[in-house]
Amino acid sequence: AFRSVFASAPPSPPAPAGAPASADAALPSVTLPAELDRVLRDYERGWSTRSPEALARLFTDDGFVLQPGHPPVRGRDAIQRAYAGSGGPLALRALAYATAGDVGYIVGAYASAAGKPDDGKFILLVRRAPRGPWKIAADMDNGSHRR
Repeated sequence: AFRSVFASAPPSPPAPAGAPASADAALPSVTLPAELDRVLRDYERGWSTRSPEALARLFTDDGFVLQPGHPPVRGRDAIQRAYAGSGGPLALRALAYATAGDVGYIVGAYASAAGKPDDGKFILLVRRAPRGPWKIAADMDNGSHRR
C-alpha cells in the first residue's frame, strides 16, 4: 500500500472557465521526508547553477523527462542534452507525495523564488535501489500561465 500525504485543506471551488488561477487559490505545501526533500533541493541547485550534468545525475539510468512542447527523452545522456542551456532561479514545493517500498511520487509546484506565486506544476516519479538514494524515474512539468 502507498503511504501518502495530501494537503488537508478543503478543495477550493473551481474558477470560472478561462479565469486565471489566483495566488490565494494556491494549494498548501506539505513537508516531505528528508530523503525525498533532498531530491527537490538537489534539483533546485542543479537548475539554479545551470548544470545539466548535475540534473542528469538525479535521474535513474532509464529516467524520462517530459517537457511541454518537446518530445519525451529517456536516459541520462538524453536528459543532459535536453537540459543543456536551461536553468535559472527555481523554488520547488511539494503539494503531495506517496511511497510504497522503493517507488513513489511527488506532486508539486515551482516558482522563481520561495514565497512567489507558482509559475507551474510538476510530477516526479521516484524510484530507489535497495538501500540507495531516491532518484527521479520521470519528470513531467508544465506552466500554469496561458500563452
